Amino acid sequence: MNNILDTRVTMKKGLHVILSTLLLLLCTASLKAQYVLKEAVRQYELFNYSKAADLFAQAYKKKPTLYAAEHLAASYSFMRDFPQAEKWYGIAAKLPGSKTENTLKYAKALQQNSKYTEAKQQYESYFQQDEKFPANLKINHLASCDSALVWMANPKKITLENQLELNSISSDWAATNYQDGIVFTSERKNAMLSSKGIKPFLKFDGARLPDRKQYGWTGKGYLSLFLKRSNDSVSLFPLELPEGYHIGPASFTSDGNTIFFAVTEIPSVIEDKLTTINIGIYSSSKNAEGKWGRPIAFQHNKISEYNLGDPFISADGNRLYFSANIPGGLGGTDIYYADKTGPETWSAPINLRIINSEGNERSPFVDSNGAFYFSSDGRIGMGGLDVYEWIKSDGDSLVIRNLGYPLNSAQDDFAFSLSNAGSQGYLSSNRAGGKGSDDIYTFDKRALLVFKLKGKVYDKNTNKPLNGAILILATLNGKPTKVETNQQGSFSFDLDSDTDYSLIAEKTPYAAANTSLSTKGLNKSASIERDLFLELVGPEKTIRIENIYYDFDQSVIRPDAAIELDKLVHILEENPAIKIELGSHTDSRGSDAYNQVLSQKRAEAAVAYIISKGIDSERIQAKGYGEQLLLNQCKNGVKCAPVEHQLNRRTEFKIMEK
Repeated sequence: MNNILDTRVTMKKGLHVILSTLLLLLCTASLKAQYVLKEAVRQYELFNYSKAADLFAQAYKKKPTLYAAEHLAASYSFMRDFPQAEKWYGIAAKLPGSKTENTLKYAKALQQNSKYTEAKQQYESYFQQDEKFPANLKINHLASCDSALVWMANPKKITLENQLELNSISSDWAATNYQDGIVFTSERKNAMLSSKGIKPFLKFDGARLPDRKQYGWTGKGYLSLFLKRSNDSVSLFPLELPEGYHIGPASFTSDGNTIFFAVTEIPSVIEDKLTTINIGIYSSSKNAEGKWGRPIAFQHNKISEYNLGDPFISADGNRLYFSANIPGGLGGTDIYYADKTGPETWSAPINLRIINSEGNERSPFVDSNGAFYFSSDGRIGMGGLDVYEWIKSDGDSLVIRNLGYPLNSAQDDFAFSLSNAGSQGYLSSNRAGGKGSDDIYTFDKRALLVFKLKGKVYDKNTNKPLNGAILILATLNGKPTKVETNQQGSFSFDLDSDTDYSLIAEKTPYAAANTSLSTKGLNKSASIERDLFLELVGPEKTIRIENIYYDFDQSVIRPDAAIELDKLVHILEENPAIKIELGSHTDSRGSDAYNQVLSQKRAEAAVAYIISKGIDSERIQAKGYGEQLLLNQCKNGVKCAPVEHQLNRRTEFKIMEK
């Protein structure tokens, strides 16, 4: 009896210990979750969006909340990670209690991913929910989606080339000719990415200066000016810079003896509170020895109140154009100019109201004929910043026109400049297919396009045409062009001569399809036809990946298998909300146990390869099926031809969550 009582007492004490331990673990987990969310909010308020995104993702995983989803979406939007921004605004818009503004932000994210038909649907949905939304902005958003489709279907006859010698995996932009070289702005080395927005972009606790090696907005570094001469490597521009963080972009007078550039200057006195550092403009001139002299602050800098950036100096050095968020402007940032009145004095800034909008105007440039170019996100455009031209037409009336596609894209296109001849120039863009976040491109408006690509996109299962599918045509040098299929599922592209292309078709929620084509060897005008078939993906639907082969008794990913796995990587990149199971299957030869182990190793090798390409490990899991799911009669003891066994050796993926 006593033994029974002792056992009960022991069991009761043990149960009490277990419950206490569980309660402690739950409390610890709850406290940890609260800390993660609190730290995420702090990093977000400090504009450290890269850190904030990681912490909000952890918080959302522990407890899916609207607050975490909204801030994840906003963080990715600020970092210009458009696919992730689309994913999280889409999630936030569907969560209980979501604000109508999330639908508007989701529409904008879709637009920035060239999904204009879907974007227009979301805009219309939002306008139905918010009847007070300004009528002029409604027209602007809807017309932008319609216009983008027209521009993409009728691209301008130019060539656009990614400047691989200038660009890096970092942000590179605002190229300008300087003597026998090119000066540009870059985040490489000790200077890294800027948001390109003139909005305040350094914010910190006054007790601590920002990290000089890493820019918290993106988790990268700070901007500096670099020089590339024809036969030399890229080097820092030899300028005596003030004590600051971001440096650039820059503009030169026609003689190359005076430079104007933007700087984020740290003030000498910082209050012990959250502080925003604004941008100012400086200039420097060469001395008698040909070296750059002491930088001089622009007369109208006022970094305690507003930003001045994107300087462009006229050829004679007497008029300075710039973008600024001076109070009293029309929108976020406006373009202003000031005229030189003395060696270091300038007239009061004049707002160019005729071109400014409720949005942001950036990157002013005036060519040798007096035509004015600028970028804006407040007009009818393709998404983000677009490049516009302000010229005098017949009758001396002033006309502002969008430069169309492919000069403009769904992302930010800015820092446009022309050569004296007027047909060639530079453009900066963070469009898809580049080498880094922002890349420098050259364009030539004289190219003649004599080849045409035509085709249709179909649903693979129903053979019905798919409207609203995105077609991406790319050359080997990283020059992507996009169009969207019309109501009949049709698309077309102009092609260059003597060029190899890859063509990808995408549409949510279908798996992407791709093909290749070439105009090499074609000595007369021709029309090339290509149709693509997309297969619908959804939860628990299994899709086979073609041509994934392994060497006998091995699980190493071969080069030919890597090509096919890269297609799956692309599907995951274009559909950031899905999670998949990647399954590997063997034929029946060999023991059941051995085939099970081998298939698991093969699946894990394929998953490891996909993760190495930047896909989150939590979105994909490996599953080896061995010989459990044969596709034919070739089971143990049945004699089959090699080709029949090969049918069973396959790799498939299955959507587990969407």
